[in-house]
Amino acid sequence: MPDLHTTIATDLSNYYEFVAAQAHKWADPLTQEQFWHNPYSYGNSVGHLILHMTGNLNYYIGARVAETGYLRTRDLEFTDPTKPDKTKVMQAFDQTIEMVVATIQKQTPADWMAAYSGNLEPEARDRFMIFLRCASHAYHHVGQIIFLAKELARDN
Repeated sequence: MPDLHTTIATDLSNYYEFVAAQAHKWADPLTQEQFWHNPYSYGNSVGHLILHMTGNLNYYIGARVAETGYLRTRDLEFTDPTKPDKTKVMQAFDQTIEMVVATIQKQTPADWMAAYSGNLEPEARDRFMIFLRCASHAYHHVGQIIFLAKELARDN
């Protein structure tokens, strides 16, 4: 029978991979134009949501746990006017998910309870909590992506 540490690492890794698969399921069919188009007067495009998820994970897990040196420009995640190539944005997202999973796999049983701090995350006081909060945050945005993708499909 697996121990708690192994269960946590396996389940969190699988969940982040599920989040990535769901993001791809809804973002991949979109054209470059649809990826960056927001059909509403509020909120974000799918592209900006993917940029945000990538930045969020790279900062909270990459910079703060894996010590990657990532420097975040959070506001640009929502406002980047350049509309980068969708394929490159999705590749960067995938590389970030791979980094998160690799970081999870490197955690020792004691690491889960190691002290944690990050900007705008006062509730996450240990590593386990930041991995949990980032997973739920990412899937929250996948829900928004699903909503946007369905609306963009209706417009065709």
